[in-house]
Amino acid sequence: MEFIGDFHIHGPYAQACSRNTTLENLESNAKIKGINILSTGDCLHPKWNDTINKKLTEDKNGILWSKNKFPFILQTEICLMYTKNGKGRRIHYIILFPNKDVVQQATDALLKKGRLDYDGRPIFGIDSIELLEMMRSISADIEIIPAHAWTSWMSIFGSKSGFNSVEECFEEKSKHIHAIETGLSSNPSMNRRVSKLDKYNLVSFSDAHSYHIHRIGREATIFDLKELTYKNILNAIRTGKGLSGTIEIDPKIGKYHEDGHRSCDLHVNFKESKKLNKICPKCRKELTIGVEYRVEELADREKPINVPEFKTLIPLTELISSIYGIKQLQSKKILEIYNKLISNFKNEYNILIKTKEDDLRKIVHEKLSNLIIKNREGKLNITPGYDGIYGKIILEEKDRIKEQKTLTNY
Repeated sequence: MEFIGDFHIHGPYAQACSRNTTLENLESNAKIKGINILSTGDCLHPKWNDTINKKLTEDKNGILWSKNKFPFILQTEICLMYTKNGKGRRIHYIILFPNKDVVQQATDALLKKGRLDYDGRPIFGIDSIELLEMMRSISADIEIIPAHAWTSWMSIFGSKSGFNSVEECFEEKSKHIHAIETGLSSNPSMNRRVSKLDKYNLVSFSDAHSYHIHRIGREATIFDLKELTYKNILNAIRTGKGLSGTIEIDPKIGKYHEDGHRSCDLHVNFKESKKLNKICPKCRKELTIGVEYRVEELADREKPINVPEFKTLIPLTELISSIYGIKQLQSKKILEIYNKLISNFKNEYNILIKTKEDDLRKIVHEKLSNLIIKNREGKLNITPGYDGIYGKIILEEKDRIKEQKTLTNY
């Protein structure tokens, strides 16, 4: 059975995340997106943990169910800040838990190292190896995954504070790391240019900071499982058997794909960045080095090999926004078109991946249907993101829908 899972999200108590997030909102938008299973996010935060315990019922297989019978698994993200090999390290990790009892044991252990109540994404000053050993001493079924592995800030390979390999970070304990999260600014092809990563499976999740439809499931992992159990999910992540592929946003859309300075309104690709010696020509300070550059630094292959299957998709609301020139993704007009598509074609993934163009044209403007197909085929023109700024879809004027007054006709 195919299950599409998003196992990196946040609740309402994480910094820079929506305070309006609820389990009900997450579930509702996951169904609209086409996601079959979500993680809880932030399960170590005491208030969010109370909500999880009150509203989700755990079965014997480690799956938590809402009252509407929608499945969740327990998950948090943790930030580590420490010094190793003379360099300050700042790394985020996704942690998956097999059941509520193990979450409680992890909570008790981490409270000896710091607080859990001030942020849904708690910060600890311990080494990655110490975190791994602590979690494995509690349960061998806890899974630690380096989050958004290439992002400039807060990642295992990030230009600002990362390492050059999993082994450099975890040393002999690296055998207990089985997968890395590609993040928004990289995709499996980029990762498979680095031979040191061949032994690690690739997963993709949204790192959603809100419950909004354009955030949930913007990246996800496709599982092929005989039965929906935590053990089966864990085995798929660890062995690759049961991983059918990933859904990826175009890495150029990611906020840290290219190098640049947002304050200087400047971004360059890695070749130009090398010519500049990583120095901004406007302010003469070091550029924020992005994912593209880091992959080039660590890659030992010109072409990737053994790339797992993945689909490159930009969320539907962003496509509608681009073609109509409406910036607010939650605007009434965008949602009107979006909901009409959903009512006809069940969920967003179905629209983006499977629905035929002729069928789309019966419901929406032909220019939008054409854009959906271009998105599916990876033929969109995108200005890359950099230094915390998302990339943008570039459309020629002839490809835009200008008459917004006719919006309701489609």
